[in-house]
Amino acid sequence: MSRLYLVTGFLGAGKTTFLKGFLKMFPGERIHVIVNEFGKEGVDGELLREVGAVLDEINNGSIFCSCRLDRFEEVLASVLGTEPDVIVVEASGLSDPTNVKKILGQKDKFPGVEYRGSICLADAVNFRKVYETARVVKKQINVSDMILLNKTDMVPAEQAEQVKQMIRAQRPDLPVHLTSYGRIEPEWLKQMERAQSAGAGSTGADSPEAIFQSADITLRKGLLYINRDISLEKLQKFVEMFIEDTYRVKGFVCLQGQWYLTDCVGNMFHAQECRPKEQSDNALVVLSGYGLPVRKSVKKAMEWYPDVVEKYDFH
Repeated sequence: MSRLYLVTGFLGAGKTTFLKGFLKMFPGERIHVIVNEFGKEGVDGELLREVGAVLDEINNGSIFCSCRLDRFEEVLASVLGTEPDVIVVEASGLSDPTNVKKILGQKDKFPGVEYRGSICLADAVNFRKVYETARVVKKQINVSDMILLNKTDMVPAEQAEQVKQMIRAQRPDLPVHLTSYGRIEPEWLKQMERAQSAGAGSTGADSPEAIFQSADITLRKGLLYINRDISLEKLQKFVEMFIEDTYRVKGFVCLQGQWYLTDCVGNMFHAQECRPKEQSDNALVVLSGYGLPVRKSVKKAMEWYPDVVEKYDFH
């Protein structure tokens, strides 16, 4: 049997950082990672390759949505054929994993899976905003077997406690562990596995719903195609004008001959030099939600910095 762990958490909660440490908890075991990255740029998947685990990426939509479920089942069946000891599935931050148990419970398709539970990362800095504007956050919590309240080093203790109480109000039975940099203690994992074995795991996954899930209609997505001749400093000033009205701004961009991986969450702009990415559109993906005035703030930023964006597309 292959032990399977599901990792969820909204955009920017720290899933990639968590995974790099989590995979080290299985020394000497054969590990296969399935990464579900939103959008066609597999940014997180590229960074995960350095940990040395076998990796598959499923892009362009949530693996639990009807548009990608067939692909996920195909990949999972193929992975099981290699008989790994551990399978780790990182779901897109936009995914609704309500029916994960129903999907994995198809013993005719996946006879070799032993589901060990869902670990959900929550961002202590931005939790309130995403909890109030993105419905999938509640669904991810509902199927979780453990919450890691991440980035607690970046907020006052009172704010971390308030977030913890918000989570407890929805799931009073759920273990919530405060952490930073996505760290998980071995004992937390053992506690989750014992609860899962005893049948005290997530509640929402067993609701009588069809397997197929629909996309989150509250999501707002935009693409900003960036002028290659501008400086990184100008891009930062441009993005900082609207970043607080987004869930995340992310993508590979080439500026004045240098490639950058740009990944911005909350009000934090972050860009690091990287190797050129083939077939990149030189675009930033802007993800926001209902009630956040991202279109208005992006338009204002484009008025202030008219040479930054060559074209844009908002859905």
